[in-house]
This record gives sequence, C-alpha cells and structure tokens, in this order.
Amino acid sequence: MRHVDFSPLYRSTVGFDRLFTILDSLAQPEGAQTYPPYNIERTGDNAYRITMAVAGFSEDEIQIEAHRNQLKVTGEKNAEKTDENAETLYRGIASRAFERRFHLADFVEVSGASLKNGLLHIDLKREIPEEMKPRKIAVTSLSDTEAKQIEAKAAR
Repeated sequence: MRHVDFSPLYRSTVGFDRLFTILDSLAQPEGAQTYPPYNIERTGDNAYRITMAVAGFSEDEIQIEAHRNQLKVTGEKNAEKTDENAETLYRGIASRAFERRFHLADFVEVSGASLKNGLLHIDLKREIPEEMKPRKIAVTSLSDTEAKQIEAKAAR
C-alpha cells in the first residue's frame, strides 16, 4: 500500500487536525498493529466493550489511559523469575510489551475495566450532556374563548 503525505495540507488548514490524524492512521500499512488482538462489541444502546487478549499479563502490568477522545492501553511484562535449572526449549507465548490506541467518539467515556482469564474487558458508555440532547416541545391550540384578537384603531 502506498503512503500519502498530507504534510503540505497541514499549513493551509486550521481546525482539521483530527481529520488528518484519522486519515494518517487509515493510511498506515495493513498489519502494522496486530498484537494484542481485540474485539469491539455493543452491549447496550449506549454501551460498548473492548475485549483484548492479553494472556500472561497481570493487572499491575497493564495501564489504561483515557485522554479526550483517545484511549491508550499499554502492557509491559515484568521480568519473569525462573528456576536456574530450568531451560526454555520453545517460547510460543508472547510476552512482549504492547501499546494499543483507540479513537473514541464524542461523549464516550470509560466506565470500567476488568481482567479475567487472560481477557481485558474495557467497558465504555456514551453519555450525551443534557444540553446537547434533543428536547420535545408540546404544541397546544388555543380554544375560541381564549383566542386573542388584535384590535386596531380606526384610521382618521
């Protein structure tokens, strides 16, 4: 896949930084970030869950940071203490450090995270502020007795 350089456009645009960041991330080569694998599920009307396969990592080796519309999950494996007499013949379980970033939609916030059976579950909730929600306005009709009549003075 060919990489497109958007840097000349940055000079002539104001306020489109996020758009270009998204375009840059879409232009990254496929397979650039494949570890750890993850799923994104809708668990309710305004609730979502990101599930990441992080087998071998403990709670204290994983950090989750939410800043504005970006969620960053990092994992760094502590040095394992092994028996001096033990020798690893084959290492197939990944224990490398990782960093995974997710762009969140507006008003989406992290509501919790848990680690169970090697799966990291990050729960997200979308809460739109009251002033941003649409509100309904009742339409009423005036009865004939309540109808207001405007009387004009006679012209002289």
